[in-house]
Amino acid sequence: METLALAEPSASLSVWALFWQAGWIVKLVMIGLLGASIWTWAIIIDKIIAYGRMRLALNRFEQTFWSGQSLEELYRTLSERNTTGMGSIFVAAMREWKKSFEKGARAPLGLQTRIDKAMDLALTREMERLEGRLGFLATIGSAAPFIGLFGTVVGIMTSFQAIAGSKSTSLAVVAPGIAEALLATAIGLLAAIPAVVAYNKLSSDAGKLAVRMEGFADEFSAILSRQIDEKVAQRA
Repeated sequence: METLALAEPSASLSVWALFWQAGWIVKLVMIGLLGASIWTWAIIIDKIIAYGRMRLALNRFEQTFWSGQSLEELYRTLSERNTTGMGSIFVAAMREWKKSFEKGARAPLGLQTRIDKAMDLALTREMERLEGRLGFLATIGSAAPFIGLFGTVVGIMTSFQAIAGSKSTSLAVVAPGIAEALLATAIGLLAAIPAVVAYNKLSSDAGKLAVRMEGFADEFSAILSRQIDEKVAQRA
């Protein structure tokens, strides 16, 4: 364990001064936690923007889909774009549909199953995009307080070693060392609290978006199922 010179009673208790007075282990802990906090906020802002865009995309697609536009025309329009959300699910289902009917083949018995699997895969990819990096928030939310506590324990042990060496227990002598150790815990909480709150909120938002996409997939599956039945009856 490293041993530091005991802080002077007049040592500054500002955050910046406490950081520079801390030992190298505590400094590494603080720097790591500050980096994690910055990355956490970057993820939070990115996800808020991404979820907002996804909601707008879902609203636009639902408005277009239920406007009465033909499925073929909508498919031609969307297949030429980089679609997301319901658009990706729709394109995946229509692509599987067209593979079976464009060559004039009779409706295969397993077409409905293949369409459902294609939509499930598209939905899974969309959810992976929505939930990507949320695991980092959960990790920071659970681990950051303990990492900060580790820095605090190291700092306090170093302070007590210095106190033992000086044989002085004056509060003015002890305070700076204890303060710089506790700063690590404070930074840990600074990183953990936003991460936990954001993870819960963003996970809830992702779940709501997933429910909307799953609902569309079920409705579109029913629509295609009826059309498959009609084509089978026409070709019987």
